[in-house]
Amino acid sequence: MRDVAPKDTWTVFKIMGEFVEGFETLRPVEPAVSIFGGSRVRKGSRYYRKAVHVSQALAREGFSIITGGGPGIMEAANLGARRGGGRSIGLNIRLPFEHRPNRHIDTLVNFNYFFARKVMFIKYACAYVVFPGGYGTLDETFEALTLVQTHKVDNFPVIMIGRDFWQGMIRWMRREMLGRGMINKDDQRLFTVTDDAQEVCRLVREGWRRRVQVNGTHRRL
Repeated sequence: MRDVAPKDTWTVFKIMGEFVEGFETLRPVEPAVSIFGGSRVRKGSRYYRKAVHVSQALAREGFSIITGGGPGIMEAANLGARRGGGRSIGLNIRLPFEHRPNRHIDTLVNFNYFFARKVMFIKYACAYVVFPGGYGTLDETFEALTLVQTHKVDNFPVIMIGRDFWQGMIRWMRREMLGRGMINKDDQRLFTVTDDAQEVCRLVREGWRRRVQVNGTHRRL
């Protein structure tokens, strides 16, 4: 086994620093919902408008909104949070080719490490709301489903918005993953697909209340 290089040791401290900053900054934000979706979704498009509407409705019900802080769906969700009078949070990842944080963020936390950022998305949210997106969106979605499936998190709704976008993937999952025994029928119930903002709010409320009952947390909606 090779010796640990000094550079590796400093990397550990940098990682710890990101966790500490995230924990200290995000502790007051609960209850919160993490909203994901593509950075390439155009402003004013159908999904952009839907993300504004959904996050605004959630903010009015007392939920903070957490996003990746970028453009597209993330920008729309942060905008909706502000319009709804809620707290608008961006967890920005520093990349050499990517965007700057959008201008609708009240609380910004910057990260160099994807895994530290992912911990914050899941730790401080009571639900994931997922809009159409690319590899990053799918990565975050399936990590959440894995955590729910393995009972690392409980009472955690994963809600996918955009039936026309998700239905092809869901058919494939049923045909290939379920059909080949890679998942079971119960695993298909780990997420909900809807285009109804009221249903999203209801599912998020119910998930939060179940979490309150189980964990004995004093914060209630």
